[in-house]
Amino acid sequence: MSQWSQVQQLEIKFLEQVDQFYDDNFPMEVRHLLAQWIESQDWEAASNNEPMATILLQNLLIQLDEQLDRVSQEKNLLLIHNLKRIRKLLQGKYHGNPMHIAVIISNCLREERRILAAASMPVQGPLEKQLQNSVVSERQRNVEHKVSAIKNSAQMTEQDVKYLEDLQEEFDFRYKTIQSLEQGDKNSVLMKQEMVMLQEMLNTLDYKRKEVLNKMTQVINESDVLMNNMLLEELLDWKRRQQIACIGGPLHSGLDQLQNCFTLLAESLFQVRRQLEKLDELLTKLTYDGDPILLQRPHLLERVNFLLYNLFRRLLIKLPELNYQIRVKATIDKNVSTVSNRRFVLCGTHVKAMNMDESANGSLSVEFRHLQPKEMKSSAGSKGNEGPQMVTEELHSISFETQVSLYGLTVDLETSSLPVVMISNVSQLPNAWASIIWYNLLSKDSQNLGFFNNPPTATLSQLLEVLSWQFSSYVGRGLNSEQLNMLAEKLMGQQISYNDYQLSWAKFCKEHLPGKSFTFWVWLEAILDLIKKHILPLWIDGYIMGFVSKEKERVLLRDKMPGTFLLRFSESNLGGITFTWVDQSENGEVRFHSVEPYNKGRLTALPFADILRDYKVILADNVPENPLKYLYPDIPKDKAFGKYYSSQPNEVSRPTEGGVKGYVPAVFIPISKILYDSTDPHSPSDLLPMSPSVYAVLTEHLSPTVIETANFAMQGSQNSMQGSPICVHTLIKLQHP
Repeated sequence: MSQWSQVQQLEIKFLEQVDQFYDDNFPMEVRHLLAQWIESQDWEAASNNEPMATILLQNLLIQLDEQLDRVSQEKNLLLIHNLKRIRKLLQGKYHGNPMHIAVIISNCLREERRILAAASMPVQGPLEKQLQNSVVSERQRNVEHKVSAIKNSAQMTEQDVKYLEDLQEEFDFRYKTIQSLEQGDKNSVLMKQEMVMLQEMLNTLDYKRKEVLNKMTQVINESDVLMNNMLLEELLDWKRRQQIACIGGPLHSGLDQLQNCFTLLAESLFQVRRQLEKLDELLTKLTYDGDPILLQRPHLLERVNFLLYNLFRRLLIKLPELNYQIRVKATIDKNVSTVSNRRFVLCGTHVKAMNMDESANGSLSVEFRHLQPKEMKSSAGSKGNEGPQMVTEELHSISFETQVSLYGLTVDLETSSLPVVMISNVSQLPNAWASIIWYNLLSKDSQNLGFFNNPPTATLSQLLEVLSWQFSSYVGRGLNSEQLNMLAEKLMGQQISYNDYQLSWAKFCKEHLPGKSFTFWVWLEAILDLIKKHILPLWIDGYIMGFVSKEKERVLLRDKMPGTFLLRFSESNLGGITFTWVDQSENGEVRFHSVEPYNKGRLTALPFADILRDYKVILADNVPENPLKYLYPDIPKDKAFGKYYSSQPNEVSRPTEGGVKGYVPAVFIPISKILYDSTDPHSPSDLLPMSPSVYAVLTEHLSPTVIETANFAMQGSQNSMQGSPICVHTLIKLQHP
């Protein structure tokens, strides 16, 4: 079943999340019509590869053209109209930046997988609940309402200033008229009445000036409260959601709404600023003792400028007047003292001009493609990278600086990236990513570069939720409660409840698992890599139980039909997957068999689905037989895995095309030799390297085939073949002259 088909079967509350996400990112009509094609492309790789992204964008438009031809034949006028509009929009919006649409589609697919994973969980995780709190939505509505009210108030004040200007012009006209009269005329009764009228007008002017200033003060006060409370809180929440999204959590939209609120507020404050300038003009024409403009205007102008300065620092104001060249300078570790053991400088073009980015809703953006961090040489006498932290625990920050000038207001702007980890070898990547996970999970301070000097603990429930996100975002399917319980047991041992347990950074990423030579995270990351590169479709479709202990698998299989098997990840081998099946002895006793785990090296040569199809065991009578009949709980093997088989079943007696003349082309068949001893017929198999004696037995029983590679598992002494069942696992290369 395609991912989009699974999405369409979700409950309404999850469908609402999907609807909201697509409303802000990518046309859902395109996602629906091109579901299979979209899911078959590697958008994640294209997001970092411009030529690949360009080709995918071209192919996307071709696919839309084919859909247009189809619906044109069906004469669906509305759909034809929408598809033409969407095609024109996509071509115009992303033609100059094809990688951006690759990022958008990749994020959409990732968010679908996360929502599907969340829907399969019986209980919503603590972080998910926190991010989707109804109070947040209520606050968003309140912010939008208050911004709208402030905008209306500023516009009403504009009318008051215009009325004040007209009133002062009338006063000025009458006053100048009186001044132009002869002295005798000024003593007339009519003139005295006119003077009284002028005094009343002056009183009205004074009242209106005070009223306008009071309204401006109210707009400024409301803007101040809104910006420093609700709007700032909303922005901090959005930044926190971005941190969580960085480690696989929900991709929440809402930045456009925030930008709209900040922009409307800035427009209102600029409007008040112009009104204050207009009052200054009125002041030059008329002033008097106790003039409120003279007393209040300087303070109000100072407050407006301060609020605008702080608004600009949030980097979310979108005004047409800003669409000119703004140059941005990038630096690294600008404000770092001695937190890190290493120092870097940025080499390459680190000053660039911002440009209008239509794909980002017309915002200004800049892309630094040719920047490279270079480590600074240590000073004389220094030993370099010595320090309390590992290299992958060192956090660095990239800063961006620019200056904006608008309406006489000049603002210096600076922002920084979330902390990054500098690595010099791909082998450091797993631990570096663990640092990013731990930091973004537990720190809300984007510049806490000394975080790993004393890293805090995480609750186990938080960490397990993030681990499920890692699987849903990276390999398309999250972890269910049973799988998460197994991981909890792996981390903490068997407990009655894990909810309140605190897990240390060292336990997660630095201390080896009991009896193992690797940490919990390295073990888990190797499984993620295995899934992504070799068994992804099987994992996405839910056929791999994966995280289940040996004890648990025996409980699950004990009462099942002979030949029932399940797939689980090895607990002792990095990046290994094995299968265990159940059968019965002649006297009805239950027996379990596990093969040596397959790692990425072996799965590169032979697809896992083909291994499951062709796997054979040689019983005591030397007859090869496939023991795998039903995937747990009772799914026929071919029904579960048939669509993943890469070729027809291997048949030794049938020549295939393309082989060398005189030979049947070589094929590989996974095969095991099982020998039982009656003293312990159902001991589970553990895995040891093949000994010379076992090799001799195999050679004898499997002749004339050529044994390419062989490994076997047996319980007990490696040098003894007595007293235990043996499960010999090998790959056989068949050759026929």
